[in-house]
Amino acid sequence: MLRYVTRRAAGWFLVIAVATNATYFLASWFLDPRSNFKELRPVRTEEQISRALAPYNLDPHEPLLHRWWDWLTGVVLRFDWGRSPVGVRVNGEIGYRSLVSAELVTGATVLSVVVGVALAVHTASRQYGWRDRAAQALSMALFNVPVSIAALALVLLAIRLNEQAGWHFLYVAGENSPGVEGFWATVGDRLLHLVLPTLTLTLTGYVGYHLTQRSLLLDVIGSDFVRTARATGLTRAQAIRRHALRTALIPTAQSVAFGIPAVFTGAVLTETIFGWNGMGQYFIQTISKNDVHGTVATAAFAAALTAVGAILADIATVLLDPRVRVS
Repeated sequence: MLRYVTRRAAGWFLVIAVATNATYFLASWFLDPRSNFKELRPVRTEEQISRALAPYNLDPHEPLLHRWWDWLTGVVLRFDWGRSPVGVRVNGEIGYRSLVSAELVTGATVLSVVVGVALAVHTASRQYGWRDRAAQALSMALFNVPVSIAALALVLLAIRLNEQAGWHFLYVAGENSPGVEGFWATVGDRLLHLVLPTLTLTLTGYVGYHLTQRSLLLDVIGSDFVRTARATGLTRAQAIRRHALRTALIPTAQSVAFGIPAVFTGAVLTETIFGWNGMGQYFIQTISKNDVHGTVATAAFAAALTAVGAILADIATVLLDPRVRVS
């Protein structure tokens, strides 16, 4: 297994290196850092703009290959991903915002998978019963609700509950409260700020796992090994939990692994509505501000997460299906 993971990691490393360098050239061609200075007053000349961008390796008058080589040597030798057009270090932004997104995404992903799979097992064992139909109707309704609408509805509900309770216990914006000191006070305050965005991502995220896992379970229920388990005296629900679920979980496990990068960089609306400065919001900002180095670093971060997800998906397949063996 270790040798297999090492080979896969080496292959993905090569893919990430090629994709990241290609992204650098594309970003350099299509993003123009000079535009950030165009609306400043007093008006800057082209020479002044070039002098301002030169320390950050963004001077458009410098040949692209020279800029690329300076950027590449910085990444390889010092793991320095450069600076934005205004001098902000990309390393610091990626480090901080990835932690912010990790706080937001981890809990929501775990809850979405647990709720979705548990609901799928419960409804699949009671196919076409009232619980199954009610759960499907709810999931289909939530599936068609945009994330922005769900988030705003939760914000309005939280404001109403705060007013009814007479104290502020549900926070609708920000990552933390100013002036909070102490370890446990900070942790508690952070958790309270996580409630609404986590609930938003969970309500909009569990639906896919529920509907997909239910369909997979219903397909597996008719298999020979499940019928054999039923013949030994197990109930339908017991056969699903003990035998069918393990096989049907393989596509779900792969979906979760490959969905991690998309959630990290794609929770733009949730982060914007609740005021969380995560990777999704950072990615949009790098594009809008013509930040070549930030855009490339974000793309590399997403590619690295994709590689990790692919390797985790392979490991999950081996663990869930004993018939799969790594040569």
